[in-house]
Formats: sequence, structure tokens, C-alpha cells
Amino acid sequence: MPTLSELIPAEAVRLDVAAADWREAVRAAGDLMVATGTCTGEYTTEMIENVEENGPYIVIAPGFAFAHARPSPAVLRTGMSWVRLAEPVEFGHESNDPVSLVVALAARDSGAHTEAMAALARLLGDPETERALREARTPEAVQAVLAGRETPERQSADGGTSVHKILTVCGNGLGTSLFLKNTLEQVLDRWGWSKHVTVEATDTISAKGKAGEAVAILTSGEIARTLGDVGVPVKVVENFTSTGEVDRILRDTYDVQ
Repeated sequence: MPTLSELIPAEAVRLDVAAADWREAVRAAGDLMVATGTCTGEYTTEMIENVEENGPYIVIAPGFAFAHARPSPAVLRTGMSWVRLAEPVEFGHESNDPVSLVVALAARDSGAHTEAMAALARLLGDPETERALREARTPEAVQAVLAGRETPERQSADGGTSVHKILTVCGNGLGTSLFLKNTLEQVLDRWGWSKHVTVEATDTISAKGKAGEAVAILTSGEIARTLGDVGVPVKVVENFTSTGEVDRILRDTYDVQ
């Protein structure tokens, strides 16, 4: 699988970009992927339409939006872009606005980028690395931080003995839900529960059919409203990279003090 630094080369990084609103911010990220041969301009339109249809659930942590859409013919190859804004913009998120960093993903399928998403979630969840990325002065400096801090994808330790399943859900099952999946797995590792609980990232449509297999669903407020009553607890997470918040939600789910 491609690494995070391979998916985000220096040519796909722009810093101090001026954007009047969230659409311009997403468009700037999309234009970078077009310029690097990742997708056509139609994919940028699809990313914007994803937010218009599903709400600002892509703002998965304070100041950070992860722009993406479903795999489509507009995607030429799996790739990403990184846009740090000159001035933050509002996406309409209740708690994570305003946004100063937009990372965009165009994926050919739902699996090729899983390792890179896990690496990115870990990087942005680490205060030291997040600060280094925020203060980087050139695209090459950003790319160097990404390349230097990558870690291997977490290996499953369930050994086939898992008895519970938790779903992490986003609009299309291959973007923000993977961030939340990785954060939840970090908490489960810390608890020593990885042998007993599996985590599956999925989309809203599939989640409704799979809800009966799960003990809980973790997602954003926007997606929770879309799901409605699915017969299992739906827990809203505001910061998809915060192990502290996910830890509190997991304790509430299992009534652990």
C-alpha cells in the first residue's frame, strides 16, 4: 500500500492559501489533486456536493477538514492534497469550526489508502507533530514531517476471538470513518480490549443494515441525524482524532468508570 508521504508529495501541498469560504477551500484542495494527476475537476465538484448533501461532518477535529467523495470515474489514481489556509473559514460545524487545514483524498477504491489514513490520524493526534505541521514554512517541510513520522499500520490482534463489533460511520465509508476507526482502535489497544472488540468503518447506507451486528455506532452529529434510530446506541464524536474523547465515549458505552 502507498505511504502517506507518497500520497501527499510536496507538489500536492500549498500553504497560506486564501479562501473566502469553505467551498473555495475545498476547491483549492481539489485543484491540487487535478494538477498532480490524481483526479479530474469533476471530483472537486463531487467533494463539494458531499458536504452540501451530508453536512460538515468532514470537519473531524478542531480546525481540520478531511475533504473527499466516493470513488468515481473522476478519480484517476489514489492520491491526496494538503491545503493550509491563510485565514480560517467556517464550514458550519457546531464545535470544530473554523477550519485552517483541509486535506483532500481521492481514492480509486475503499482499501488502497487505509494504511495512510491510519498514519495521518496518528500524526494529527500527536501534539508535537501537529505543531510541526502547523508551523512548517514550505511544502517540502510539510512533506518531510509526514515522511519522517509515519508509523506502520496497526495490526489486528483479535486472533479471531472478537465478540463485539463497533461501527464507525461517515457519508461514504472510506474517509472520516477511518480516522475514527484508528482512534478507537488506539483506545481499545490501551485498554487491552482489542481481542474482544472489532471496529469496522462503513458508510451510512451499509451502517443501517449492519447495525444489528454492532453494540454501538460512533459517528459525527450530522451523520447521527441521518442514521436516525437504528436499534443500537449512536454515539456522537466531535474530534475524530482525540483518544481522550473516544475513551470517554467507550466508557459510557460499556459503563466503565
